Amino acid sequence: MRIMLFSSQRYDQESFLAGNVGHAFELNFQNARLDFDTAALAEGYPVVCAFINDDLSAPVLERLAVGGTRLIALRSAGYNHIDLIAARRLDMDVVRVPAYSPYAVAEHAVALILALSRRLHRAYNRTRDGDFSLHGLIGFDLRGKTVGVIGTGQIGTVFAQIMAGFGCRVLAFDPQPNSALLALGAEYVELDEMLAASDILSLHCPLLPATRHLIDAARLQLMKRGAMLINTSRGALVDAPALIEALKSGHLGYLGLDVYEEEAQLFFQDRSDLPLQDDVLARLLTFPNVVVTAHQAFLTQEALEAIAATTLNNVAAWSAGQPCNQVVA
Repeated sequence: MRIMLFSSQRYDQESFLAGNVGHAFELNFQNARLDFDTAALAEGYPVVCAFINDDLSAPVLERLAVGGTRLIALRSAGYNHIDLIAARRLDMDVVRVPAYSPYAVAEHAVALILALSRRLHRAYNRTRDGDFSLHGLIGFDLRGKTVGVIGTGQIGTVFAQIMAGFGCRVLAFDPQPNSALLALGAEYVELDEMLAASDILSLHCPLLPATRHLIDAARLQLMKRGAMLINTSRGALVDAPALIEALKSGHLGYLGLDVYEEEAQLFFQDRSDLPLQDDVLARLLTFPNVVVTAHQAFLTQEALEAIAATTLNNVAAWSAGQPCNQVVA
């Protein structure tokens, strides 16, 4: 079975080659992002393996189908970036990785919180320049703070457990309450109540039509003044331009982002020798109370191994006509 992997980095090649030992698939790694033009590279490949920023719109799927692709193997949990209606029309199956390491993403969210709350990013840059003063580096204890968790699936649950371990009060918002969080002592509340009460708000919900720009200008104003917002889920959950005004006014005290709505043309590439063309992201990066990482929350050895193993097992099961992690429109 021939598999074309788009948007593949060196770490993808290492993990997939190691995981392929028991399968012996023919793997072709492309650094290029999948779009209408690059779809031609997959001609003759029955399986295309795509990542979160690949273009899986109807025109791209149609071009892949003409080239013989019958399966889209997503190496991600989210599938908001694929047109499932078009895939079904083209008789193209879609599989995903429903879980790999919830600890990876949850722990990265906590890392952003600690970096911001103790101003580690500023201290790091300062000491490298020989400045060992402490002015402007006053942080705050996490113990006793109220943490709001939007989305209490596997990742949100692990995140809540970690924050409870710090001695935080945990508030949760999700249409389907999780008994594990209730046992932890978390309180399920309405969204507006959470926004008003939380010192730290962390997003762990999927991107759906109902959650797009879930945090917009109006909801930012409902947040406690000086609160912290963390997003390690999907960029479009937050209205990025609205963040700038909230930061400028001081209403939003801290911002940690691992995802960005317009990241597709930016993240996973070295663009250090080019001017940043995204004005919103460029402005966000000027604030001293903002930390942005380039969608690396998933990037642990354990997660990479699990992603490769699950993806290749999905392809093997699909090829054998056996149950796999199929996505249905």
